[in-house]
Amino acid sequence: MDKFISCDWGTSSFRLRLVETEAQNVLAEVTSQQGIASTHTSWKNSSLDRFLFYRSIISAGIKTLSTHSGYSLDNVVVIISGMASSGIGMMELEYKPLPAKTGGDDLLVHPIDPSNDFKHRVIMISGVKSANDVMRGEETMVVGCDVKNSPDERLFILPGTHSKHVSVKSGLIAGCKTFMTGELFDLLSTKSILSASLEKENYLSEITNPNFEKGVKEGAYDNLLNSIFHVRTNQLFNKLNPKENYHYLSGLLIGTELKDLLHINYSSVTLVSDKKFLLPYSQALHLLEISKSIQHINADKALIKGQTVIYKLYQ
Repeated sequence: MDKFISCDWGTSSFRLRLVETEAQNVLAEVTSQQGIASTHTSWKNSSLDRFLFYRSIISAGIKTLSTHSGYSLDNVVVIISGMASSGIGMMELEYKPLPAKTGGDDLLVHPIDPSNDFKHRVIMISGVKSANDVMRGEETMVVGCDVKNSPDERLFILPGTHSKHVSVKSGLIAGCKTFMTGELFDLLSTKSILSASLEKENYLSEITNPNFEKGVKEGAYDNLLNSIFHVRTNQLFNKLNPKENYHYLSGLLIGTELKDLLHINYSSVTLVSDKKFLLPYSQALHLLEISKSIQHINADKALIKGQTVIYKLYQ
C-alpha cells in the first residue's frame, strides 16, 4: 500500500497524518500545539541548528505516528505545507508569484533527500504571492479542490485567523486577499474594552441567530470603526446580553470581510472550511445574497488531496 506522511504546520498548531495515497484515507494522526511560532521561539532559546531543531519535532511526531498506525514508516515520503517554509519556519523558501496553475505542477517545491538520521525524503511546498498579498498552505488546499478549467471567475474562501479569498480563472490561481478577521475578533473579544461586554457562545443552530444577522448586515453596509463600539453600547443600554453580543461582533467582522463581494460578480463561491467556520460563513453569504451558487469543501480533505497531487508529481 502506497502512503505518505502529511505535515500541516501552521502558526499555532502542528499536525502529522499518515495517508493512504490512492484512497486518501488518513490511517493515523498526531497533533500538538507546537506551531511554527512557538517552535521558532524555542529554537531561538537553544543553540541548535535551525533546520535540525525543526526536523527533530517532525522525527518525534513520526515515531508517535508509527506507534499509532502500527506501520514502520522508514523511507515514507513527508509532504510539508504551511508555515514551515516561512521566515520563522524550518527553511525559508521564496513565494511563487501568481498566477499559479490549479493543478499544482508549477508551485515552488523544495525536495530534501533522506539522511542516515532521517530516513525520509521531504518535499516542502512554498506559498504564493500577488503584488501585495501572500499565502502559505492555502494554495495546496486550492489544488486539492479539483478546480475545473473554466473561463468563469470563481472565488474560494478559506476562513481562519487570517481568512483568504482566492480567485481562480481558466485553471489558474489568479489572485488572493487576506482578511485578519479571526485575529481581530480575538483581539477585540479578549484585549479591548469590548471584552467586558462579551461572553463566548458556540454556533449551535442551523437557524441564523438574529444578532449575528444584524452584525453581518451592519458590517457589510456600515463603518466598522463605529459599528464595533455598538458592542459596548448594546450592553450599556441593555439591548443585548454578553452572549448575544458575541454573535453580533462575529457577524460584524464577517460582514465586513465579505462586503467587497457585493460588488463583484463571481460565477460561484466555494467555502473551504471546517465545521467551525462553515455555519457562520455560509449563513453570512446567504444573508448578503453574495452568489446564487455557494458550495462547500472540507478543508482537511482539500489539504490531503492537494498534498497527494504534489506527492504524485514530485515523489
